[in-house]
Amino acid sequence: MPGDIGDYALIGDLHTAALVGRDGSLDWFCAPRFDSPSMFAAILGDEEQGRWRIAPAGAGPEEPATSRRYEGEDFVLSTRWIVDDETSGSGEVEVLDLMPRGAHRAVVIRRIRGVRGRVRMTQSLRIRFDYAGAVPWMRQMPEHAGSGEHALLAVAGPDAALIRGPRFRALDHEHRAELEVAEGEVVDTVLGWHRSWDAPPPPVDVDAAIEATRAWWSDWIASCDAPAVHPEAVRRSLLVLRALTLEETGGVVAAATTSLPEEDGGERNWDYRFVWLRDASLTLEALMLHGYAEEASEWRAWLLRAIAGDPADLQIMYGVGGERRLPEEVLAHLPGHRGAAPVRIGNQAAEQFQGDIFGEVMLALERARRIGVAEDRFSWSLQVALLEYLETVLDRPDHGIWEIRGPERWFTHSRVMIWAAFDCGVRAIEELGLRGPLERWRDVRARLREEIETRGVDPATGAFRQHYDADEVDAALLAIPQTGFVEAGDERMRRTVERIESELMRDGLVRRYRTESGVDGLEGDEHPFLACSFWLVRQYAESDRVGDASALLDRLVASANDVGLLAEELDPATGRAMGNTPQALSHLALVKAADAVSAAIARRDDGGRA
Repeated sequence: MPGDIGDYALIGDLHTAALVGRDGSLDWFCAPRFDSPSMFAAILGDEEQGRWRIAPAGAGPEEPATSRRYEGEDFVLSTRWIVDDETSGSGEVEVLDLMPRGAHRAVVIRRIRGVRGRVRMTQSLRIRFDYAGAVPWMRQMPEHAGSGEHALLAVAGPDAALIRGPRFRALDHEHRAELEVAEGEVVDTVLGWHRSWDAPPPPVDVDAAIEATRAWWSDWIASCDAPAVHPEAVRRSLLVLRALTLEETGGVVAAATTSLPEEDGGERNWDYRFVWLRDASLTLEALMLHGYAEEASEWRAWLLRAIAGDPADLQIMYGVGGERRLPEEVLAHLPGHRGAAPVRIGNQAAEQFQGDIFGEVMLALERARRIGVAEDRFSWSLQVALLEYLETVLDRPDHGIWEIRGPERWFTHSRVMIWAAFDCGVRAIEELGLRGPLERWRDVRARLREEIETRGVDPATGAFRQHYDADEVDAALLAIPQTGFVEAGDERMRRTVERIESELMRDGLVRRYRTESGVDGLEGDEHPFLACSFWLVRQYAESDRVGDASALLDRLVASANDVGLLAEELDPATGRAMGNTPQALSHLALVKAADAVSAAIARRDDGGRA
């Protein structure tokens, strides 16, 4: 059985990523890209779906290591075991896990180092290509081994992997390597994916790869301008966002995984290995505000390529390279994480109409202009085309920010974001002299404001409501002040927050909406959504509830796992992470919440003048 979702640490190379559990088992790895079929998928079933575990010989199934940490501000994972038993021996051993930066891609290095005493270790390797649908042909390849090494080749269809290191022997549908390490001894195992018709990748200089990888991550984060509040969590969150970025294209995936459940045994299991325009737009803002103008420019280039063409074809998400076709498929042969089925690849929500993304994109591009990313004729003409298309669908309801799989509705958040899109267009013309139909867009903006203030506010409570035909509330409404539609201290926002606190909070954390209302057309429930709770922190901070903001932020930061990673949701009763992991939106929201609390404290300490 796989570990809890929060048990996993991430390693990555800016092309793909792998998840390693507290028990030393690598349970998820897709190669060569984030959205490629998996080679190890035990996280969606058990060891039969593929895993690679390194642990002391006497360690039981899923037995956790003594300790683990990232070595520094990087993704070099150190896992330590202290043992004293007849099977394992007596002593301490460290396993370093990383994916090297540089010329090597889809390569995993696992180094075993004796710290003291003598420890017997076992490596259990089960490679299962194509989402555990292809058991590979395995054979020894001594001609590819280095001095003192062995080489094992796994091949199935288009995929192959070469494993260099100690000798693995076949045993009951897995390959196993037994070894003993003494103090100061090092044993390296390197797995490299390649196309089955190509030559295997060359051997890796492990010492050089480890040092280069440490240096690259340390150099990247060195330019971070972190806030005064929770700077370490902000820096780790920005590292996660970078790790979820495909280097060639600048696209940022929403998470490294697919189908990790929002509820134990539930059906709310989705593939998040794609680029949501909404999440990517917020990533752009986070990077820009913390010193990463070059990465912001790369992302803008990705965005302009992805959405180029007919604005009517705009999607809410794309493949990490900008691909448009993301058909959803159920993999019935995978049992799911702890039995939570179905397991899905692809995402049908790519076909939905979600009006809010127009606002997210326009706001992100506006913020890019403000930090000095120059507007060019192509980028502005594309924005004009988006707004002109948006005018033609202005009266269309949508599926909302949460990708509701029920009927399209007039979601208040979406209508505000459409207002924000036109507001950005108007201000670009007024302030920068860019060309566009100024008076027409002013009229559209005014019409939308009147509509939202009339239909988007519940007359019984004076709060913004989820959609025009309901008296429900929605956590997405917390984002309204960030568009400039109202201030955080507006009376309607105050009343909205009161309703969210009374109707959506569970054990002090915020759910997206009331699933029991039936608005999403799905069975079951979900846990509080971490991004929404961070949004509430920001709302508190910007409406002079600094104490509440600080307390909630402290709790949320403390909910990260032992290596600082956040999933999508949190079960407050047990503290267990739920949903796909690590979740870009959760880490983005942490960054913005910490910024907001830092600014609020500075204002308070400066007597309100900061």
